[in-house]
Amino acid sequence: MKAQKFKLILLSFLQFAVWGAYLTSQGRYLAEVGFGSRIGWFYSVQGIVSIFMPAIMGIIADKWIQAQRLLGLCHAVAGAAMIGAGIYGVSAGADVEFGVLFGLYTLSIAFFMPTIAISNSVSYTVLEKSGLDPVKDFPPIRVWGTVGFICSMWFVDLVKVGGAAMQETSMQYVVSGALSIILALYTLTLPECPVNKTMHRKSLVDAMGLRAFTLFRQRKMAVFFIFSMLLGVALQITNGFANPFLADFGNLAEYQGTFGVEHSNMLISLSQISETLCILLIPFFLRRYGIKNVMLIAMLAWVLRFGFFAIGNPGSGVWLIVLSMIVYGVAFDFFNISGSLFVNQTTDNSIRSSAQGLFMLMTNGVGAAAGTIGAQAVVNALVNSHKIPGADGVIDWHTVMTGWSHAWWLFAAYALVVAILFALMFQHKHDSKAAA
Repeated sequence: MKAQKFKLILLSFLQFAVWGAYLTSQGRYLAEVGFGSRIGWFYSVQGIVSIFMPAIMGIIADKWIQAQRLLGLCHAVAGAAMIGAGIYGVSAGADVEFGVLFGLYTLSIAFFMPTIAISNSVSYTVLEKSGLDPVKDFPPIRVWGTVGFICSMWFVDLVKVGGAAMQETSMQYVVSGALSIILALYTLTLPECPVNKTMHRKSLVDAMGLRAFTLFRQRKMAVFFIFSMLLGVALQITNGFANPFLADFGNLAEYQGTFGVEHSNMLISLSQISETLCILLIPFFLRRYGIKNVMLIAMLAWVLRFGFFAIGNPGSGVWLIVLSMIVYGVAFDFFNISGSLFVNQTTDNSIRSSAQGLFMLMTNGVGAAAGTIGAQAVVNALVNSHKIPGADGVIDWHTVMTGWSHAWWLFAAYALVVAILFALMFQHKHDSKAAA
């Protein structure tokens, strides 16, 4: 049993290490090569492919290919494409073409995003075959995924290539792709997860959670899912733009050489550490305050997340940036995990899986994709429009940083409006005795 747990711990570690190698740092590289106005597309495509690729791969795993083999195949394709993107970026240097880089990246993401669900499925199957309880034994295994994510973040932050940190180059894609290939090979050592030929085979409609749209007939559930989408808009904004924001401070003399500029990815990793710790608070808050108040806390945490960015800096105001990282755990976990638990508790068994699929579709699919595209438009208007040299050939970086502050305030205002409307429109009476 210990051997099987160790295998799953390593699986979880590698699974999220692949993601951590670029998710929070690629924005800095993209800005360096002149794609600052297109960062949002690299994050929105994650939401777009998440709408359909996990469902398609889930059906394939259910019907035709053992889950651990499909996991390996997906990582092999994703890894090869991501390595291709990284090598192309290195060889092209400042002359990198958006279409080529984005095309390779999109191919990789299309096969990587389904692996998150498939790796969970493999873990559940292996635990059950070993006579263990997934509900009890999986969370301590999943924590190692966050550890892997943080380790990758620190690696691309600390390791330099050609005098530049990996987080500033496309080598971060090579690291991610190499980890995917290693994981693809590692899946060959995992126990078999046989296809159940006799099981009820889900249609694409069920797998994508579309049948759960019947829940929109209930006002409370309709409001919940709509606001889940609206708050999902915030999910990827800081992943895409926090690193370029901190990097731009390096153009001002008073911030050059500060930890937040030189090691922005390590600073951002405090968000993932906070996320891990805040998971432990959810059961208490749900029992004590109920789903409506917990979701409101998450929404207000997003207001603080963006607001602290608006007034913070890597110098004397770095403590505000740190506070932003700390509240991220509340903003992310209290929304994603609590929302998932609410869906699980309020839907019938016959539609529960579809309802979870709908929740993911609205948040990490539609919401996140729309959010990053919208955030990119805001950053282009308030920040990138000022990165044009004046008559003296110099960029006014103080004006650029003021633009960043205005952008963060706008994102904070959006989260506050969503929170106020949610408080007014979502009607749910919490029974603390029943919850206990």
